[in-house]
Amino acid sequence: METIKVKFIHDQASNAPRYRGFYHGVREIIREQGLRGTYQGLTPTILKQGSNQAIRFFVMTSLRNWYLGDDPNKTIHPIITGSFGAIAGAASVFGNTPLDVIKTRMQGLEAHKYKNTLDCASQILRKEGPLAFYKGTIPRLGRVCLDVAIVFVIYEEVVKVLNRVWK
Repeated sequence: METIKVKFIHDQASNAPRYRGFYHGVREIIREQGLRGTYQGLTPTILKQGSNQAIRFFVMTSLRNWYLGDDPNKTIHPIITGSFGAIAGAASVFGNTPLDVIKTRMQGLEAHKYKNTLDCASQILRKEGPLAFYKGTIPRLGRVCLDVAIVFVIYEEVVKVLNRVWK
């Protein structure tokens, strides 16, 4: 789905969009590139999603433990949880935007330029320089920080309710 989404975004941004809808687009991708065309960028997607969660939960748990100190029964206000979540989100953005850039390139309409994930990374580095790995960081920060803050607040509040229901 991630690959299809990226291909659709790139298609719609092109001067002459070709895909007339979801089913037509998927059918065209498979017709032109085979089933493999729907799995382009799988390796960087797995690396990106894995590192996303690893970074977010590490930062969130570290901040939560720091805040609780020696009192594990101390309550954490949702605003504090949200702030910690936003920081965890920012850490994940800075930690894996290079993987996101590679993933997006591997999944786009120009994906045929790359043999594999390492080839994509080396071409970006050679042709555009190291800063190219951080393209889109600022807009991604805004979206991800808010998203992760909300997710962790909801998670913590649901856990509180569940702990009251099932002691």
